[in-house]
Amino acid sequence: MKKREKGLQFIEQHLDLFQCPVCQCGYERVESGSIICPNGHSIDVSKKGTLYFLNHAVTSEYDSEMLASRRRILTAGLFDPICEEFSRYMGENEMILDIGSGEGTPLKRTLSLLKNATAIGFDISTAGINLATQLNSEAFFCIADLANLPFNRAQFTTILDLFSPSAYSEFHRVLRPGGQVLKIVPNANYLGELRQLLYDKSSQHAVYQNDQVVDLFEKHFPNAQSKRLTYTFEFDADLLSDLIQMTPLHWGATPETIKKAKNSKLDHITVDVTLLKGVTA
Repeated sequence: MKKREKGLQFIEQHLDLFQCPVCQCGYERVESGSIICPNGHSIDVSKKGTLYFLNHAVTSEYDSEMLASRRRILTAGLFDPICEEFSRYMGENEMILDIGSGEGTPLKRTLSLLKNATAIGFDISTAGINLATQLNSEAFFCIADLANLPFNRAQFTTILDLFSPSAYSEFHRVLRPGGQVLKIVPNANYLGELRQLLYDKSSQHAVYQNDQVVDLFEKHFPNAQSKRLTYTFEFDADLLSDLIQMTPLHWGATPETIKKAKNSKLDHITVDVTLLKGVTA
């Protein structure tokens, strides 16, 4: 089945999930390859089987080169333990929304561990979503704005948020009663070996604190639970360049420091994160 046909099939089966970002009405029909709301606003299904919900162009700092590096290092398994941890909090017949899904590998991996799950991943990066559609995955991907989610109220059982920003009022709106947010935030030692290679101790990038992110989550989910997940990921030498390229850590480093890091022969990295779980009333 071609990508567009597969995308149309998903939309027709799950049209009740989607909400017009212009008038906030639920879409009422699929016609001639477009979804149409009661007020006549329509969005075409792309050749890649996606929907573009943004009403203006957005420039993402995650360019194609960075996303390709991310695809290679994640395919090698960097976040597999995180995906496995996600799956432990979910059962059968989940309706999942993946926030800032990027190139899609973590969502694909998580879905492979679940039974009868339905999943939508979205991002503001068209390049990321185009990469995601190349995966052999049952997930549906679209381009959308976190602050104006194009989904109807109370549709999802689980929201996955892997290192992405959060819009908690929107999360509460689209989650079903008793639905959950599973949010991953980095701890101080996340990718610590790489941070030490790229920055000296005096740099603002040399340290990281997640206190404000955790406090904000707990403000919106007063009964939040947390679990620390730490492991070492070993990788082949030819993936070191991808590891450096895939993370925003390299944005603040000098070209000389990046070159030095690529020649360091680093072959392992520490993943140190906290999983936050919040449940709606």
